[in-house]
Amino acid sequence: MAAERSSRIAAVGYDYASQPKVDIERCNLCDGAQFTVVAHVDRYGYPAAAHLCDTCGLVFLNPVMASAAYQQFYVDVYRPLVSAFHGRLIDARTIQAEQRDYARERAELLRQYLRGRANGRLLDIGGSTGVVSHAWCREFNLKGVVIDPSPLEISEAQALGLETVTGFVEEWDGGQQQFDVIAMCQTVDHLLDVMKTLTAVRHLLVPDGIFFVDIVDFRAAYLRNWSVEAAVKIDHPYYFTESTMTMFLRRAGFAAVRTDYAADHLHVSYVCRPAAPEPMALPDPGVVSRMMREIRYVQNTAASR
Repeated sequence: MAAERSSRIAAVGYDYASQPKVDIERCNLCDGAQFTVVAHVDRYGYPAAAHLCDTCGLVFLNPVMASAAYQQFYVDVYRPLVSAFHGRLIDARTIQAEQRDYARERAELLRQYLRGRANGRLLDIGGSTGVVSHAWCREFNLKGVVIDPSPLEISEAQALGLETVTGFVEEWDGGQQQFDVIAMCQTVDHLLDVMKTLTAVRHLLVPDGIFFVDIVDFRAAYLRNWSVEAAVKIDHPYYFTESTMTMFLRRAGFAAVRTDYAADHLHVSYVCRPAAPEPMALPDPGVVSRMMREIRYVQNTAASR
């Protein structure tokens, strides 16, 4: 099976090694400059190094593909590569059934926080085909705007009657707009600049607004398959734990009013309200050191099997 998967990935023909990349010198969360390399290849077999910040524990690709390379990646490569990995077609049409299920599940989580926001505005960052936005707009009587870098997926969102922006949120100027609800569904791991984006979201959100974000829990991912490399993939520049995501939120000016572990035991969701920024918030150093020891233990015991 592994050989078949490798063959499918090779058939995609993506030359990751030759893509333009940027070296990361400072941690996006704490501005630290001391990193430990925890992986040298990703789940696809590409030579993608993952670094862990020794100060806060944030994990990220380093070097990371440049913005222009990622823009092309989402146009031509992302869905074919994920399809090759899973051995089934995953594209702008087939993904919608899964997105409808997700929209229903997360709507139940958000329901008590979105009551009374009829005719409010929803900004869906990384909103893909717009299926989630469209469902929530109908459910809660909102007006939706979707931002996504994939033209094919944006076209699906347009067909649903949603306002759309094609591109990366880091490069989007929202001007003086404000939104009652901002969602970042299974997207924060894809961002190129997390702190910049969360800070922008804080300014785009009305004072009593709701921000929803969910992460792939990096610890859950590497413990699930007992492999750090299996938890790393070039489509995710960043890898979050509950500790690092909580610190990102606090630093950017959000208070998590509800945390939810998804039924897949992999994703963690946060329902947030605006709060006073805590620019110096950091995880407990003991959490970081324990995680580093755990990663080393996983690597060594996996190698001995």
